[in-house]
Amino acid sequence: MVSAAALHGLAPLPFLIAPIGASAVLVFAVPTSPLAQPWSVVGGNVVSALVGVTAARFVPIPSLAVGVAVVGAILAMSLLRCLHPPGGAAALTAVIGGPAVLSAGYAFPFVPVGINSVILILAGFAFHKASGHSYPHRAIPIAGHELAASELGVPNPADIDLALADLGETFDVSREDLDLLFRRVEFHAAERKRN
Repeated sequence: MVSAAALHGLAPLPFLIAPIGASAVLVFAVPTSPLAQPWSVVGGNVVSALVGVTAARFVPIPSLAVGVAVVGAILAMSLLRCLHPPGGAAALTAVIGGPAVLSAGYAFPFVPVGINSVILILAGFAFHKASGHSYPHRAIPIAGHELAASELGVPNPADIDLALADLGETFDVSREDLDLLFRRVEFHAAERKRN
């Protein structure tokens, strides 16, 4: 409805785009994933759509424009730290979405892509607040559970960053979650040693 109001009298763009369905799976089913956080959803979809529109405008061969759009979207999302897999589909939609999407040009990444993404995030906030989950995700210890004191050998967060850089891979877990996990492991190890 918001997209329809924003598009009133403009090009016959779709009010809802397919990549938002994939974004919804991440936001509602795996809200702790770094790929499902608000900046990843909004930034990833909008930035990718901007890259897709640019590829559609400046690469005259559609099949080549598709590849440029998706590769460019992955690069842009990685550089801006808003990696979001459905963003690849938003970039693709900007290239192959048909005459209405192509004629909308640089408006498409904002209406409907940006509006859809923001509404999805707001719905995610409401749903997770009502269900008692943390969203956007924060690594918060479970109430009633103690953490190990840092002198017990828990890795420093900077050491976690260095270890992740050593591996040269992208993991679907945040440094904060790893730190919390290591602290709980160390706590249980200390408890086992006491008993």
